[in-house]
Amino acid sequence: MSDKVDKRARAALFRDRVARALAEAGMSQAALARAVGVSRSTLSQLLRGDTPRLPGAQLLGDLAGALGISADWLLGLTDRPERAAQLARAALSITQAERALIDDQIFAWHQEAAGYKIRHVPATLPDMLKTPAILHWEYAPHLGKTTAQAIGAAQDRLDWMRGSGSDYEIALPLDEMTAFATGTGYYAGLPEALRREQLGWMADLHRQFYPQLRIFLFDQRRVFSAPVTVFGPLLAVLYLGSSYLAFRDRERVQAITGHFDGLVRTASVGERDWPGHIAALLKDMG
Repeated sequence: MSDKVDKRARAALFRDRVARALAEAGMSQAALARAVGVSRSTLSQLLRGDTPRLPGAQLLGDLAGALGISADWLLGLTDRPERAAQLARAALSITQAERALIDDQIFAWHQEAAGYKIRHVPATLPDMLKTPAILHWEYAPHLGKTTAQAIGAAQDRLDWMRGSGSDYEIALPLDEMTAFATGTGYYAGLPEALRREQLGWMADLHRQFYPQLRIFLFDQRRVFSAPVTVFGPLLAVLYLGSSYLAFRDRERVQAITGHFDGLVRTASVGERDWPGHIAALLKDMG
């Protein structure tokens, strides 16, 4: 509620909402008084309509906790009467994840965050920066999205980046790029021609999108990160493999944003060094 409310009106709204919450909880004033540790007469005086009284911060918090309701709602600062369980569900959700990080849920989060900076630590190379050949090599053996769908979704994400107004920061482990260039670890068996094409494609995309797209490489021996995406101030999503863990509460979004920014600050390869690093990897491939 954005309009200024005088004390008498706010006190009346507070009394009405306490009464409503009591009725919905099936609780008496006496039971509420016991729950918050005040006398029945103290609570009765607070809820009488003859004087415009409001509780102090401690009592307000205790009342909200006992009623399982938002303190902001009791004071009329919001019209959404979320109960504690509802607030918890809104702040944290777990959704199923497909094999690729290019499914409809991820794309919906990108659209929701249009205009905000998007920070991303991918599980492998960023899907939206992969060539069709790499997507085919990576996802063809797995159930879930077909390769054609994966390629189409990656292209949709690139097209979205062009017009979304969002800046993208991507932080990758330095060893991930080395493993890719040398065809080791996760990338064992990937033909050199495809690896060369992919490195050139990522260099081209960087030239096209910079500074809207900035890529950093961090040293996993110094810092570590699980796959995570931060969609501006709206939410932060951890990728667990079979599911996404999505946080919408401000404190956790800020904490995960701070974690990502720490990766950027300690990056071994900065945004301006990315083209030179790609050139060096290609040179080392012979």
